Amino acid sequence: MSSATWRSHFTFNRYSQICARALRQSLKESERVKAEKRGLTALRYQHWENGQGGEQVYLVPPEGKAAAGAK
Repeated sequence: MSSATWRSHFTFNRYSQICARALRQSLKESERVKAEKRGLTALRYQHWENGQGGEQVYLVPPEGKAAAGAK
């Protein structure tokens, strides 16, 4: 069987996500936590009008930002 059998079931992005998750789960606890933090992403939205950017708004605020704002 070919090592590229995954291509018939997953896109490359999905395959790489599965591999990354498996690798992170195999790490020791402290290293796993560091790796998971690096894997987090934040998506921001900014409305542009007349060539000027408006305020950037997080679609889902990061946990660190929400915790800092609560203090």
